[in-house]
Amino acid sequence: MQTNFAPEQLADPAMAASEKILRTCVHCGFCTATCPTYLLLGDELDSPRGRIYLIKDMLEGGKPASREVVKHVDRCLSCLSCMTTCPSGVHYMHLVDHARTHIEKTYARPLSDRLLRAVLALVLPYPNRFRVALLAAKIGAPFRPLVARLPRVGNRLAAMLDLAPAQLPNRNRTDRPGTFPADPSAQEISALFQTGEDKAPAQRRGRVALLRGCAQSVLRPDFNEAAIRLLNRHGVEVVLPKGEGCCGALTHHMGKEKNAHGHAKRTIDAWIAEMDGPGLDAIVVTASGCGTTIKDYGFMFRDDPAYAEKAARVSGIAKDVTEYMAEIGLLPPVEDTDLVVAYHSACSMQHGQAIRTEPKTLLKTAGFTVKDVPEGHICCGSAGTYNILQPEIAARLRDRKVANIERVRPDIIATGNIGCATQIGKGTDIPILHTVELLDWATGGPRPEALAHLKARRTPVPAHA
Repeated sequence: MQTNFAPEQLADPAMAASEKILRTCVHCGFCTATCPTYLLLGDELDSPRGRIYLIKDMLEGGKPASREVVKHVDRCLSCLSCMTTCPSGVHYMHLVDHARTHIEKTYARPLSDRLLRAVLALVLPYPNRFRVALLAAKIGAPFRPLVARLPRVGNRLAAMLDLAPAQLPNRNRTDRPGTFPADPSAQEISALFQTGEDKAPAQRRGRVALLRGCAQSVLRPDFNEAAIRLLNRHGVEVVLPKGEGCCGALTHHMGKEKNAHGHAKRTIDAWIAEMDGPGLDAIVVTASGCGTTIKDYGFMFRDDPAYAEKAARVSGIAKDVTEYMAEIGLLPPVEDTDLVVAYHSACSMQHGQAIRTEPKTLLKTAGFTVKDVPEGHICCGSAGTYNILQPEIAARLRDRKVANIERVRPDIIATGNIGCATQIGKGTDIPILHTVELLDWATGGPRPEALAHLKARRTPVPAHA
């Protein structure tokens, strides 16, 4: 794509990066075939190619964002399916993130929109505030029909109430900083992984930091608890560092750059303290949406003299939990089951991080029958705060996703992202769990409560058989 940015514009590193991305695009249109919003709406401006034209015109012309640009960029899920499809390697994620920052700085949204976005930014990244908000949502649930009729924001407030869980999980040990040592029996267990003449019991096999996160730590604390048990059982010490919090992803994708960078810097500092102190082999993440952002810290802070090097170090050792488990190897299962698992690969997992085979391979190794979901590359409609800010489109995508999942008749749905678990879970009665919950159960952890009604179809086998 030909561009005509002025030299003074390209002096801005963000603009220079976007100009390079724009020049990579060759207008081929392959991206339109896999874009969820184009699939639903059929509008060229609701495809990546159409949005690229709008963004180019806005940035190149030095214009404030227009209402039309905002409408179509807001409708983008940032699912990044277009990046998987693109034959030219257009880094659409960085371009649309820049566009959102430009919109936030130059466009005066209606007051109701500004207030709603401000509330989301002030609540979601803070677990204690989020917990209070969910309790308030429970009180407000009976008034949903009235709330839905409010002008301009009623549909979005109703969507917030719909997404709130009926029962808020209790706090658990993952709610605060701490260190979880490797299971003492892991020395014996880890010998199973050794081959050849060297069969001496291994010591600790690794030390990792686990992202506590924000929304997930309130909605599904069992995800991280299962991850800690799984890692400890495999000889890995897990630390939840003091000072770590939201990774910044939620507000980053709302264009609130300063807010997002503030969250990210605090978390980077917490991890660097562990890396420079006791040391870390990896930073393990159980929410793939967060993982995509953390792995991009190096780019986000590339021009920050105080954080460029630290951010790159953090990005360099960040791994999804299934990515890490695939590297160290999974213990033989102690539960023999023929449960059928529909694996839903979150967009941030398959498109954002290009992790596609590892979770399914681990589940198969653990003894599950794994089935792919038809149209698995199409987003479920969660996308951070998208299912609140664009509830109608999100609901259509959720219903489409659920219909495709139910076509394979699974016993369980597995995924690696809290947003997907919440979104899909609102559309089906099929239990939806994190991949690590199933891996933990199969290798000796407790049976997930969501599977209480499912009976094992074969007798469990002895440990390490």
